Amino acid sequence: MTKKIYKIGYTTGVFDMFHIGHLNILKKAKKMCDYLIVGVSTDELVLSYKNKKPIIPFKERVAIIKSIKYVDKVVPQENRDKIQAFKKISFDVMFVGDDWKGSKLFNQVEKTLNKYGTKVEYFPYTKNISSTKLRGIIDKITEENFF
Repeated sequence: MTKKIYKIGYTTGVFDMFHIGHLNILKKAKKMCDYLIVGVSTDELVLSYKNKKPIIPFKERVAIIKSIKYVDKVVPQENRDKIQAFKKISFDVMFVGDDWKGSKLFNQVEKTLNKYGTKVEYFPYTKNISSTKLRGIIDKITEENFF
């Protein structure tokens, strides 16, 4: 077994309508750390910034993530403050989709975490699949069948 680069890794997500992109992130993250903590966004948090509730309720999304062999611990993500999460959890690395790389938010997060010796690793965004796309397909099917 190869030695992992990091001890404690952390990633977050809504994980609504779990798909291969979600699995890819968790699998890649676990390959790089001994212990992977996953923050699952609460329904209230998602509603606050996406203006819609997830299709799958929070408790069910947590159950799904807990059942995945790459995940060691699941915590609720009640806000989007990554520095507050770091201070609470004390991880060595945060795993994030590369669609955030170079953003003002994550430039600041990286700068702050680096002061503590903590890294941010970016993973390629899985093309052609997202919960938003799946939701759009469901909405379209629903509209066609009801109107």
